[in-house]
Amino acid sequence: MVEQLPGRVDVAIVGAGFGGLGMAIQLERQALRDFVVLERGTDVGGAWHANTYPGAQCDIPSSLYSFSFAPKLDWTRAYPEQKEIQGYLRGCVERFGIGDRIHLETELQDAAWDGNRRRWRIETSAGPLEARVLVAAPGLLSEPSTPALSGLERFEGRTFHTATWDHSHDLTDRDVAVIGTGATGVQVVPRIRNRVRRLTVFQRTPPWVIPHVDREVTMIARRLYHLAPPLQRLVRGLVYAFNEHFVLGMSYWPRLLKAHELYARLHMRRQVPDPDLRRRLTPDYSFGCKRILLSSDWYPSFEAPNVELVTSGVEEVRERSVVAFDGTEHPADTLVFATGFVPTDPPIARRLRGSEGRTLSEAWGGSPQAYLATAVAGFPNLFLLYGPNSNLGHSSIVYMLESQVRYVMGALKAMRERGHEALEVRREVQDAYNEELQRRLARSVWDSGGCGSWYLDANGRDSTQWPGFTLEFRLRTRAFDLDSYSEPPVTSRMPSTTLSGSSNVGM
Repeated sequence: MVEQLPGRVDVAIVGAGFGGLGMAIQLERQALRDFVVLERGTDVGGAWHANTYPGAQCDIPSSLYSFSFAPKLDWTRAYPEQKEIQGYLRGCVERFGIGDRIHLETELQDAAWDGNRRRWRIETSAGPLEARVLVAAPGLLSEPSTPALSGLERFEGRTFHTATWDHSHDLTDRDVAVIGTGATGVQVVPRIRNRVRRLTVFQRTPPWVIPHVDREVTMIARRLYHLAPPLQRLVRGLVYAFNEHFVLGMSYWPRLLKAHELYARLHMRRQVPDPDLRRRLTPDYSFGCKRILLSSDWYPSFEAPNVELVTSGVEEVRERSVVAFDGTEHPADTLVFATGFVPTDPPIARRLRGSEGRTLSEAWGGSPQAYLATAVAGFPNLFLLYGPNSNLGHSSIVYMLESQVRYVMGALKAMRERGHEALEVRREVQDAYNEELQRRLARSVWDSGGCGSWYLDANGRDSTQWPGFTLEFRLRTRAFDLDSYSEPPVTSRMPSTTLSGSSNVGM
């Protein structure tokens, strides 16, 4: 890793998670070495560097959670844990020799398109930078969301979000309140319940939970994969194909998920004998409307004598307690926010300014949208990775990111071969694409399942989910469609480089 930024590069990449590193590796493999990666954290890994909370684990099988061009043959678990994922990404940096262009602890603060110079003028915490192409890969789940609870400022104990876990704070024999029962809460609670004196879990909406079939990958299996790598590729293909069947219920015919809902109900009935507790843990929305969670120890946690579930919501926080709306007061000296992220309002969007002088956030107006989750009208030579409507409810985002990276590489090739200094997607193309997505999403379980989720933006629009099979996205991005783009005119207006906010941008 390096410290001093060059003054000018061909491609600047923001973020060193799967998306940013995948982009950097493909540039390196094509001998296009004039790039930098800007990473605000102290190490590569993106979300897998930031999220070190107890129990941090991916809910996608490990056989799918690696680059196709750099398979990991020695995963130790069927579902990879945080440390092993980050170790894999570190290994990719070393294997492909891109560490000399990764700038750690370097945060993008502002970026503006200069229509005269046909370049992005970028301000970072390490100094200015100019780039012909800007690839933004901050990750969808990079900016923690913390609720504004009444009285929080007077709390005398320790508070932190799961994405910024305070490992210096020993939870042994403490009174801990966990706010939130989503994907993170379901992982954290079982891991800390035996250490704390009292654990109060505040639930706003119960999740659908199915058994976690995680297991250790045997040494024999790992040796077989090393001796015969095609065997691991076969397993990867089979797991991929199996997971794709969920799309039929999630995107097309939600009624097909009723069998899965029955499976979840049976799982709960087996693990929660108390009918009243089971009632409070049962969702009132369709299976799949929110993220489906995997756990075999979430429900048993509430059988422990030191664990209490509170479902009436938080009314206020006091000096040493949390008061629920039902009037009950719960002692606490530690508050843990397992309250997720803000994927539909990314801070980086307030720091990117396009050809019309508007920020990306202003252009979106509360509803992020792009063409093929990658290009945005009015923002020449800007490419988003893990952009709007690219998230999945059933499979690995790495597959989608590789599709996007291939598309961006095609764009760069077209620009070189056709002599274009700059390209931006035509607005009518972007609008037609997003109208199609919204028509398809209207029948999906995410939009019709009766829940409020982080998939929906401030305007109630689903700007997060991809409404089809991942293979469809791969086919639609397999070749760069130059006809969908135009070359923006040269302008003499100088871009504003005023910093547009103090919020951190998750990389």
